[in-house]
Amino acid sequence: MMTIPFKHKSQQQRQTDFPSSPLDDEEDIPSNPSHNSTLNAVIEQRLSRRDMMQGLIAVTGGVATGLSAVSVTGCDQVQVSPSADFPSFRFPEVVAGVDETHHVADGYRADVLIRWGDRVLEGAPPFDPENPTADGQAQQFGYNNDFLGYFPIDGRSDHGVLVVNHEYTNDELMYPGLGSRKTRKQVIRGLPEPLVRASMQAHGGSVVEIKRSGGLWSVVEGSRFARRITPETEMRLSGPAAGHELMQTNADPTGRNVLGMVNNCAGGVTPWGTWLTCEENFNFYFESGGKNVADVPTTLHRYGIPTSKAYPWGKFETRFDVSHEPNEAHRFGWVVEIDPFEPSSKPVKRTALGRFKHEGAGGVVNRDNRYVIYQGDDERFEYVYKFVSRDPIDLKDLKNNRDLLDHGTLYVARFNDDGSGQWLALVRSDPRLNHFQDQGEILINARSASDVLGATKMDRPEDIDVNPETNRVYVMLTKNKERSKHGDKITNASNPRSKNAFGHIIEMTPDDDNHAAETFSWEMLVRCGDPEKPDVGATFNPLTSKHGWFANPDNCVVDKFGRLWIATDGNTKRKTGRSDGLWGLETEGSVRGMGRLFFRCPVGAELCGPCFTPDLETAFVAVQHPGESDDPRVLATFEAPATRWPDFADGVPPRPSVVAITRKGGGKIGT
Repeated sequence: MMTIPFKHKSQQQRQTDFPSSPLDDEEDIPSNPSHNSTLNAVIEQRLSRRDMMQGLIAVTGGVATGLSAVSVTGCDQVQVSPSADFPSFRFPEVVAGVDETHHVADGYRADVLIRWGDRVLEGAPPFDPENPTADGQAQQFGYNNDFLGYFPIDGRSDHGVLVVNHEYTNDELMYPGLGSRKTRKQVIRGLPEPLVRASMQAHGGSVVEIKRSGGLWSVVEGSRFARRITPETEMRLSGPAAGHELMQTNADPTGRNVLGMVNNCAGGVTPWGTWLTCEENFNFYFESGGKNVADVPTTLHRYGIPTSKAYPWGKFETRFDVSHEPNEAHRFGWVVEIDPFEPSSKPVKRTALGRFKHEGAGGVVNRDNRYVIYQGDDERFEYVYKFVSRDPIDLKDLKNNRDLLDHGTLYVARFNDDGSGQWLALVRSDPRLNHFQDQGEILINARSASDVLGATKMDRPEDIDVNPETNRVYVMLTKNKERSKHGDKITNASNPRSKNAFGHIIEMTPDDDNHAAETFSWEMLVRCGDPEKPDVGATFNPLTSKHGWFANPDNCVVDKFGRLWIATDGNTKRKTGRSDGLWGLETEGSVRGMGRLFFRCPVGAELCGPCFTPDLETAFVAVQHPGESDDPRVLATFEAPATRWPDFADGVPPRPSVVAITRKGGGKIGT
């Protein structure tokens, strides 16, 4: 999950990029100009006050943790109730490290289910990395698989539909003959039109039918559910911003129809059986055709548009050139709802959920049966949001919920230093927002409206998930190395991170266990990084082994037993001495804050989209961008990747893939 903020400086003023720098590291100034409080300042005040009262627990190496004792109330409510002193994750821990392949806990197997370029639609051509075409890619599995969602067929855990987001492309790894260019940015900007169009079709999403037989999962060929969704798929805009003048273009004067979705990161699954897929870094795809930034509507600046850093789609399709179609960018950055069982159905962009760089959509049915969705805006100094539906879910006829997400209230979070927080409603009835024309304009410009309300600026809020048994909400804050550059430098014993390179996890609890409430409490669950390095300031439980800590939490999921699983993005040999992977993280009792490594990615890869079958006997994970260089000074290419996982064949590039993890001999994952 990458982020690329807007920067109001010339190219000559920008930092020098490493050849293989991810796009999120190529900009050094975020796009939030507000003076709202930063979360780091709030945490420092919160912990310094609490630590004096409660004392500190030391981790290995003598670093203060700031963790307080937590009563074991949640474990009684979930389906597995280990003792307070025994970890709920019961698997042999993987040894942390970095090499060319993946590793899973002893007693488990990890099998590649589907790879970039594999056939999705019947009649798709075979994977041919030497001769990529847009038509072929539109029928094949896309690149950089991210969010995964499993939908049972007839309630079965061994037969279902798997939905997959395809976030972005690593063209330097995908296509031969591009290695002569010095940086990833040069590769992307210099792509010829045929490769640009093939790359476009590698975005979007895939729907595949899968089945388990003899203990092994496979894709069902010729399935009636199979579908590829691309930047050219017809979609509908709904909710308060649909039809708004800011959504109207030359191609769509109604402002109600749009082609495609882009940069789909994490997502969610609704109780009524639909897939929520979230558009994140949509600014990557919009440029200004060489026009000065001042000539572009200022409403785009807050979202980092235009950018000269990323994909050159605007060279070949004018709708991605804001000097031709300034409103087209307003039609991206939404949560998209899709019916996974109806390939002919039109996806719907639900504007009531707000427009920003959506990481995910962690949903929960509130006690009054209204649906609540928690969301993060994945950029440095951006915000945490929630949406509360106006109407309750119809439990008798689930089809009646198909437009539930068009009506409700979007809120943005403010965190207070005493551990309390407020949800601030983004509604035009608030006099502070009456300069917006209407509710549609507020939602299109959700970031600017949140600035006005004084929301708390966060350290890249990524995925958010909810434990429905305890009602606790877990917010992944992956990193923010830029605070010291913006006047927010804080260095003290309780929070020594002027550059938050490793991230942290916040636990939120709605007041009175009511997710529709406008107040909440919050705690720090862990601050990430190596606990043996005092200058890092990590706060894992002292029982955590040298393999169990991690950096840069990104995706997360709470399984049916109420256990929290963490997927990471940013661990490297140079940075942490380990690759990214999947960790179990304890949230209860004396083991609260203890991590345990379950699955390890190959070199250069990030782990995304963990999800489970209903019987908890299979975990699906998405391995994204394998083969990237572990050294930012070196650009990995098609000819010289860091690994050729998963095929390990000459001339075959590394291929992002979905992996199915099962227990040898059967049984539930992690028990």
